[in-house]
Amino acid sequence: MSTNKPVLGYLPDERPPFFKLLIFALQQIIVMFPATVLVALLTGFHVSTTIFASGLATIGFILITGRKIPLFYGSSFSYVTAICSITGAQAFAGPVADDKIAAAQFGIVLSGFISIAAGLIIKQFGQDTIEKVLPPTITGSIAIVIGLSLAGTAMSNPTILPNGVTEATKELALNLSWTICIVTLLATVLFSIYLKGTWGQIPILLGLLTGYVLALVLGSANGIKFCDFNKIAETSSILSIPAIGFALPHFTLPKASWEAVAAIMPIAIATIPESTAHLYQLDIYVNDLAEKKGSDKRFHISDKLGLNLIGDGIGDMISGFIGGPAGTNYGENLSTMAITKNFSTPMLMGAAIITMIISCFTPLTALVYSIPSAVIGGISIYLFGIIASQGITIMISKKVDMFDSRNLAIISTILIIGLGGSFAFSDGMIPMFGAKFPAIASAAIFGILLNLILSIGKKEKNKAE
Repeated sequence: MSTNKPVLGYLPDERPPFFKLLIFALQQIIVMFPATVLVALLTGFHVSTTIFASGLATIGFILITGRKIPLFYGSSFSYVTAICSITGAQAFAGPVADDKIAAAQFGIVLSGFISIAAGLIIKQFGQDTIEKVLPPTITGSIAIVIGLSLAGTAMSNPTILPNGVTEATKELALNLSWTICIVTLLATVLFSIYLKGTWGQIPILLGLLTGYVLALVLGSANGIKFCDFNKIAETSSILSIPAIGFALPHFTLPKASWEAVAAIMPIAIATIPESTAHLYQLDIYVNDLAEKKGSDKRFHISDKLGLNLIGDGIGDMISGFIGGPAGTNYGENLSTMAITKNFSTPMLMGAAIITMIISCFTPLTALVYSIPSAVIGGISIYLFGIIASQGITIMISKKVDMFDSRNLAIISTILIIGLGGSFAFSDGMIPMFGAKFPAIASAAIFGILLNLILSIGKKEKNKAE
């Protein structure tokens, strides 16, 4: 079907004009910021260092992958419990002692070797090797689990009320908070569907600004500080940064700890299906955009899985070496790229550099911290849902037979273990056999093992036939 209307969007090797690049980069930072900061607050790491590490690791990832894979690196929730077992951190209690962070760093740096080893195996033995271990039934299901496991976080954000709310004003504040959340969500959705041109490429940013302005108006009219600009002063001691001005992040170096290696390193196995799912999603969306733009280019991104995993490992090493948590490429950023049709690698490089600058200027971090939880919730409902939807897209594009009992067994068990474990236990850890296991990691590993077992049976069946 031909059309005279040009399809707007940027492919990985395309660079937006400078001003647009800055706006697009800011949008990427906004969607990355809440989760990355939250990981730091949960694990006892320094927030400014974690933000800086996210930007630096993103640059490392993009350069290692030859600027062929536009993905943003951020702190992963998969590692939170393992890191806390080393740091002994209490959520939101502030940074722990440097020696505890340093011990956890050692495990994080070495965990990078898991991803690198997996990447080298793929490069040595070919893509088919990993696709036998990680077929779309697994990568698609894990993507669904990741998106839906965050549903509780998205829905609870509007219930986090600002400081100063009394019992007398609690009901009003909650109602207004949900109003802000719903308006933010609907505005973001409508912007992403109906706006055209450059405006249509920044719906997340526009949705956030809409919610932010509404929060300012409703908050001022009712005496409720939804946008709290004093928050940075109140939490400066927790974040270990001065109240205003320029301050370099608090860097620490790793300290040998084999206990940290045992606790943290195995978690890297669980991030491989997550990273693989993101890569397959990226391949689908980028090539769809290329086709719609009438480009003859084909971006064989899914063929670069080995390089992607090596980049992930390098990212962990960079982050861990300077005092940041372990992470992976971010589904939130990928969702934003899919919605906005903007996969520009230079844009992501710009976002990474700006992220590092923000980590050093506390007024900028103060502005980000002033974003109401209700606004973040409205955007998160959309973004986290997109992550889950992309898992379905993977299975559709790979033509997974949903009537095949083997496929159904793998998909169903991953979904229930991952989602059930995430929602049944407050910490997302499944207690069994005298230990606790991360729900998403457990779902991924169980799915991989089940797939391998059922594959053996399938081969034997084929031979018998």
